Amino acid sequence: MPPTLTLPRLDGTLVPYTLSGRAPVTAPPGPITSRVGMAAVHVVADPLAGVNPTLDVALDWDATLRFRHHVWSLGLAVAEAMDTSQRGMGLPWASAKELIKRSVAESKTVQSAVLASGAGTDHLAPGPRVTIADVEAAYEEQCAWIEGCGGRIILMASRALAACAKEPGDYLKVYGRILSQVREPVIIHWLGEMFDPALEGYWGSSDLDQAAETLLTIVKEHASRIDGVKISLLDQAREIAMRKRFPASVRMYTGDDFDYPTTIRGDADRHSDALLGIFDVIAPAAAAALKALDHGDLARYADVLAPTLTLSRQIFAAPTRFYKTGVVFAAYLNGHQSHFRMVGGQESTRAVVHLAEQFVLMDRAGLLRDPDAATARMRRVLAVAGVE
Repeated sequence: MPPTLTLPRLDGTLVPYTLSGRAPVTAPPGPITSRVGMAAVHVVADPLAGVNPTLDVALDWDATLRFRHHVWSLGLAVAEAMDTSQRGMGLPWASAKELIKRSVAESKTVQSAVLASGAGTDHLAPGPRVTIADVEAAYEEQCAWIEGCGGRIILMASRALAACAKEPGDYLKVYGRILSQVREPVIIHWLGEMFDPALEGYWGSSDLDQAAETLLTIVKEHASRIDGVKISLLDQAREIAMRKRFPASVRMYTGDDFDYPTTIRGDADRHSDALLGIFDVIAPAAAAALKALDHGDLARYADVLAPTLTLSRQIFAAPTRFYKTGVVFAAYLNGHQSHFRMVGGQESTRAVVHLAEQFVLMDRAGLLRDPDAATARMRRVLAVAGVE
């Protein structure tokens, strides 16, 4: 019989929940061919390190790299050192450098492994004296590190640029300079303010239509240097409208954790590839769905992803920037790490009732790979919150 446990609800009550008994989703072996499916992956903190977790960073390198092998084994690609890895929310550039170096080296040991890493300016604190030239130099430093490690670049949005840019032309200048220097085509990431409030007004305007025009200008002028653009605005209509205007050689990577099944499936004109934080959580389902899409099995594709969408909307609920807590919680439930601790103490940013609902939705989506073990781990989290 499926296990039963007591869960807290939003109305303050405690209710018994019996797991669904659904078998965990598994993906068939082999590569994914019809889409690029990238999972933006988390890092595993070292819970036994003698550091102050709000001030210092200590990673469990074995568990962190083991999770990347899990993602690669399913045929998915890895997006390294992105916001899912807590860039800008606990993971500084000094730690990200080591993470990128280790991950790139690890990827070379796996046949057909695909990995790209985030280059930003997070070692440059925004301030009144920061100039456009400072931002360019900061981007150049991080890009040089990634390329020096033998890696590919995801060009992340810059808080420092958002703070010092005075007009759209400043973005054209900075991105034009960086793109003129890269060795391989990069992925540009437009991260919306719901993920990072410091990025409000990116591309030189709070009007998203005007901001999109600036980005489209960069894409058209530097198409040969751009593999694709990741849009993280949680706005399906805007993503679809923009991808129609991209040159044929430039991919749209959906970052819409609220509506990814539709954009990945595509329409008569184009489809979106994927670069998603939720793929960290739903990696087996994402791989199974994309492989079904490879074979034209749209029914299987839809059936696998439909319940994951409800789960994703729970994990990415406002304040969206705290979604990383749900990502690491899922990894803990599924045994990818032995603890529910995070860099920066971020495990505290979601209420236990929120995590309880996530547990239910993971069960219903077939995303608890060992339901009995996951239930035991859920009970430990509940006990800490006073639910016995």
